[in-house]
Amino acid sequence: MIMKGQKISDRYQVIKSIGEGGMANVYLAYDTILDRNVAVKVLRGDLATDEKFVRRFQREALAASSLSNPNIVEVYDVGEDNGEYYIVMEYIEGKHLKQLLKKRGKLTVTEAVDIVSQITDGLSVAHDSYIIHRDIKPQNIMILENGLVKITDFGIAMAMNSTQLTQTNSVMGSVHYLPPEQANGKGATLQSDIYSIGILFYELLTGKLPFKGENAVEIALKHLKEPLPSIRDELPNIPQSVENIIIKATAKNPKNRYADAREMHEDLKTCLDPARANEEKIHLKYQEVSDDTKVLKQVKEDVKKNNDNKKANNKKEEKEEVIVKKITGDDLKKQNKTLILLASIFTGLILVVTLVFVIIMITSRTSTIIVPDVTNKPADEAIKILQKAGFTISENETYEYSEKIKEGNIIRTSPRAGEPRKKNAEIKLVISQDNTITLDDYTHRNYLEVKGALTERGIVVNEEKEMVDEDSEFKEGEIVRQSKEKGENLTAGESITFYVAQVGVAYPDFTDGNYTVDDVKAFCEDNEIKLEVVDTPSETQLDGTIYRQSRQAGSRVSKNAEFKIYVYRNDDEDLDVVPDGENTGGCDSEDGLC
Repeated sequence: MIMKGQKISDRYQVIKSIGEGGMANVYLAYDTILDRNVAVKVLRGDLATDEKFVRRFQREALAASSLSNPNIVEVYDVGEDNGEYYIVMEYIEGKHLKQLLKKRGKLTVTEAVDIVSQITDGLSVAHDSYIIHRDIKPQNIMILENGLVKITDFGIAMAMNSTQLTQTNSVMGSVHYLPPEQANGKGATLQSDIYSIGILFYELLTGKLPFKGENAVEIALKHLKEPLPSIRDELPNIPQSVENIIIKATAKNPKNRYADAREMHEDLKTCLDPARANEEKIHLKYQEVSDDTKVLKQVKEDVKKNNDNKKANNKKEEKEEVIVKKITGDDLKKQNKTLILLASIFTGLILVVTLVFVIIMITSRTSTIIVPDVTNKPADEAIKILQKAGFTISENETYEYSEKIKEGNIIRTSPRAGEPRKKNAEIKLVISQDNTITLDDYTHRNYLEVKGALTERGIVVNEEKEMVDEDSEFKEGEIVRQSKEKGENLTAGESITFYVAQVGVAYPDFTDGNYTVDDVKAFCEDNEIKLEVVDTPSETQLDGTIYRQSRQAGSRVSKNAEFKIYVYRNDDEDLDVVPDGENTGGCDSEDGLC
């Protein structure tokens, strides 16, 4: 059990519990080395004793820590302390989507599209590395006051996948968003995340879950068998383009879904354009794998027909038997010849039907063609190759910066190279763009959004915290100033530093000669800081001089933090002393802070 004030790995000091779940407990903690608040997720006791799960948990969490995107909660550290396995993450002051839905009921189309666009943007980075989240649900999507969306629980959800079917509490929270293939016991793919996003999209718009039941098994069966309720029955005025996205994302057959989050993100970009408001309702290409009801009905009909045919044949045979008895020998020979002729005709018909079927199969196969690989080819050349292969080129090409691909060349296509598609299918091009960017004035803009946009273009972004008063014109996380001016050009690899607003009280520089020990005590009492004064005997320094402090001047104050000051004293009796000259520079070896 983690207690308030406890230090994890002698670094993360627990401030309070901020959440409890079926597989982990979450705590707000203070990172005593990097001087910042963090969220620490500690594995639940029974999972922590499962060695196989722990190994998977650590491996997947470390993989998730490599992801960098403004819409993904950053993972700082993964570790173990006295048998407690934990993940240290970026601390987000916001609400998860389930809380927002409870408060609002449902969201507007514009709001829902914006949120899902941010989710797919974040997941695109993960899917590019073939990292599957596996547990997309409102509880794992945080939203900040400024509207920025953050996806949480990368890694832990992936590790949980191997045990969640036995964890009743965990399943009930996730089964409402469970893809049919996982409900059927098959492995998760990139398209499994797409299905969960589609269900989440439906819930954001309607305020309802499409499938409900008394237990997890009942709900899972509905994901397998029942079609998704029409969202236009709930919201008749919703654009058809939005319903089409939900239909495609929540298809039972993964082949009918988007290939990955990036493809869905591209579709979301234009779904609210007026030109798409009245587009035709989408028709899924492949048969839906979970259409068990129709299959069962067809089987029953076939069995009934076979039984009826058998009864009819039996009556016919009985009748023929009576007739045969009355036929003379000559008549019997004539009848045998007739039967042989009929049998020959019937055999010939079977051969013709089989031949036609084979021809149809060959024709259908030849109408499916493979998307050529045009990676790193100039756009004009790539278009000619794709058109020659039988594809049409979408006018909605997109541009991205790439370190490896020359400007104007193809980074990738959507659908991707190697995928089968019908002749004349539309191909979208992703083209490498110029790696030079002209800087804007980014003051008053959210730092994370700006960082994401610039990092995507290859610019190295550095952050410096700048304390501002609570009544300042700048909000927490906004850019106060920048190291390079508007209009300057930067190329990939060059850097810029942003000074980001941090609202609250900062530690003064108590060593500048203007503060007494009593001043420090008053400051600490006002801000609920635990102060320790360490006296150092000195015959040469002025008595009462503060020569060092354990927390850097300008860093933000947090309640119940531990703070030390080091003071020269001329009287060396009964002092908690540090010998003069020892530990007088650098960082305090006890807590690692400057």
